[in-house]
Amino acid sequence: MARHVAALSIAAFCAAACAPSAPGSDWGFTGPAAPAGTPQVRDAVDGLEVGHRLMAAGEYELALRAYFRSAATDGVNVDVLSAVGSANLRLGRLGQAEQMLRRALEADETFVPALNNLGVVLAEQGRWAEAAHYFRAAFAQDSGRSDDIRENLRRAIAKSAETGYPAPEESGFSLVRRGTGQYLLLSTP
Repeated sequence: MARHVAALSIAAFCAAACAPSAPGSDWGFTGPAAPAGTPQVRDAVDGLEVGHRLMAAGEYELALRAYFRSAATDGVNVDVLSAVGSANLRLGRLGQAEQMLRRALEADETFVPALNNLGVVLAEQGRWAEAAHYFRAAFAQDSGRSDDIRENLRRAIAKSAETGYPAPEESGFSLVRRGTGQYLLLSTP
């Protein structure tokens, strides 16, 4: 008897759960109907544009990922190589930045952002003469319109004109030899 009561309870529960709750509605759903036809496919946002916006917002790692997505969908070109190099520069990855920017210049030796940013990478490494060379090329290709490139060139020329040897420091000590293998530090007036 207990089995029959349990079976009837389960059957009643299933019938109540499966029955429509309102006339004309299936399964008790009263929301909007599902769309008919094929779904609309929207155009994807350009990965380079997304990366540039992220760079402007200071999100360099996310910008780098956006640039890689752009390379995967649109192919590797001078814009993508230069953008990846610039993102690596902002992240402090100077070796990777230099490599990408040089590859960008192999694709187009007149691309001003790659010329300027390679100059910045070289300046960060203290290679001022080589940086000045790339700033000059960027300045010439840009026809001198960019104040930033002009300032970069001015600083690189000034730094490369400095000698590589610092002025000798004046210390207050002199070394005097005393016997074999012994030295004595004396202060000088």
